[in-house]
Amino acid sequence: MSVAQGLLRFETGGQGLTDITGEVAGWLAQSGMRTGVLTVFCRHTSAGLLITENASVAVQRDLLRWLDRLAPESTVYEHNDEGPDDMPAHIKTLLTGSALTIPFSSNRLLLGTWQGIFLAEHRARGHSREVVLTAIGE
Repeated sequence: MSVAQGLLRFETGGQGLTDITGEVAGWLAQSGMRTGVLTVFCRHTSAGLLITENASVAVQRDLLRWLDRLAPESTVYEHNDEGPDDMPAHIKTLLTGSALTIPFSSNRLLLGTWQGIFLAEHRARGHSREVVLTAIGE
């Protein structure tokens, strides 16, 4: 059993989903790991991770509209240290999650045909985001 760990950085353009599947798959290919489990962890409280359909951008737009309905920008939140999108971003991160676990075999992610890994930026303006990758296996 071996462990490989790495860090990927992404610049976001503000609220939206960034497909990071290629970067994650590229890191795994370079890791030398053949079979095991990969954990993808976002180091932020206002950005999250999700696996969703990567073929239709309409799915991504629908997900973002749904999240906005669940946690709209508002003045009703007590926590607004960084503006009206601050607390809604934290709520959206709870909904999207901060970590994913993905099996891999033959040095490839075992995602489904239409699945992609997305970094969800929940803040209105862009940020520099870090994602930690930990592969455990052989």
